[in-house]
Amino acid sequence: MTDLLLIALLAFLGAAAAGALGAVALRLIRHRSLVVSLTVVASVAVTAMLAGTLAVAWAMFLSPHDLTVVTTVVAMAAVVSLATAMLLGRWVAARSRDLTLAARSFGDGGTFAAPEARATAELASLAGELAATSAKLDVSRERERALETSRRELVAWISHDLRTPLAGLRAMSEALEDGMAADSGRYLRQIRTEVERMNDMVGDLFELSRIHAGSLALTPARISVYDLVGDALAGADPLAREHGVRLVGARIDAVPVEVDSKEMSRVLGNLLINAIRRTPADGTVAVAAHRADGGVVLSVTDGCGGIPEEDLPRVFDTGWRGSHARTPPAGAGLGLAIVRGIVEAHEGRAAVRNVTGGCCFEVVLPLAGDRTGRPEPERPPTVSR
Repeated sequence: MTDLLLIALLAFLGAAAAGALGAVALRLIRHRSLVVSLTVVASVAVTAMLAGTLAVAWAMFLSPHDLTVVTTVVAMAAVVSLATAMLLGRWVAARSRDLTLAARSFGDGGTFAAPEARATAELASLAGELAATSAKLDVSRERERALETSRRELVAWISHDLRTPLAGLRAMSEALEDGMAADSGRYLRQIRTEVERMNDMVGDLFELSRIHAGSLALTPARISVYDLVGDALAGADPLAREHGVRLVGARIDAVPVEVDSKEMSRVLGNLLINAIRRTPADGTVAVAAHRADGGVVLSVTDGCGGIPEEDLPRVFDTGWRGSHARTPPAGAGLGLAIVRGIVEAHEGRAAVRNVTGGCCFEVVLPLAGDRTGRPEPERPPTVSR
């Protein structure tokens, strides 16, 4: 037992000395290639075995011939181990270099393409994560390009829409100043109309800037959808009469929601104004509200004739105004962008789809729980003509 303990001690001391030297070497070359590190690890393993074997052999007083045999065997093992470590290191380094080149093109704005050569599980996992990140960045770049296009269109359209009334205001003011206006009252009324239009446009820009900046302050309160839709129909009725459009309140469920009534009235007002202006005379704009899947769906259906399928994803983009962008009733193309921003601030979603003869805008809002535990009474549908 004593001899065995002595042999174990000598082998441990020899291996520990080799391991300590290897640890120092790895620390010094920690920033070098993986091939060098693997070579050092293999050298440490072989050196530790050789040191322990020689220490034990010397302690056992082996003959020179036996000692030479042991040393030769260990040396051959060292050569094979070092060669294997170098081959493995070069293979891993080559796969890592391929991954680096692929990631470089990905960083330059391209799409990441994983190297075709097989790699270790860790490198394969890293390549998979890079591919997933590349896909997300592609979506982000596409969204950024779409937003940049929308911003440019918005600036161009706002400039056009502001320049037109400003030119008219300047001409009318000069006519009034020079005493050339035959009907000054009509000029003043027209100036007031143009000023109100510009004020609405600036208000929309301010509202949209608050939404984009995340500073839209909501004051949610419990309100029935019936009352919300009724107020919106009453507010849009004069415009509908002016355009000869019928407003129809379809089945409206009296379900409660927790919303900012002022902002949601703006949402419904924008949808109704947009629908009325796009619907031809003698057409119908229908409003409906019903409970669905734990939420409330508010829908506004018009008779605009439908939206081209390729334009449907852009309907709620800032500045989008469809094919009649230059007509005065089209506004600055901010109404639907404001609708989406306000609805999303209420943790809801806005969507649009084509229906027979027109399109249907839907707003989905979370359903508020009834604190009394009793369902609110159903009310008859509202119809405004």
